[in-house]
Amino acid sequence: MARVEVSATALRDLERLFDFAAAADSTRALAQLSSVRAAFAVLADHPLLGRVAEEGRRELVLSRGRHGYIAKYRWLPVEDVVLILAVRHQREAGYLEEQ
Repeated sequence: MARVEVSATALRDLERLFDFAAAADSTRALAQLSSVRAAFAVLADHPLLGRVAEEGRRELVLSRGRHGYIAKYRWLPVEDVVLILAVRHQREAGYLEEQ
């Protein structure tokens, strides 16, 4: 089982996404964030679950109806670590900071 680590950038992304959703409905925002965190935990057992992205990165699509998210991550097999690099809403144009 791999260890899942969330980068500082991804934590800021999660805070930003939560704040945006909470402005409309804090209960739903909390449920969405919990769902995203649960999906990260699945990567511990299935680090290759996400689709292949550029430069050895992967993307995990977290669909929640109209409110889906995409997490960019890298699996480091030697260290057995899944590093979450960034998270964005599906409707955003792209990741705010590439790593």
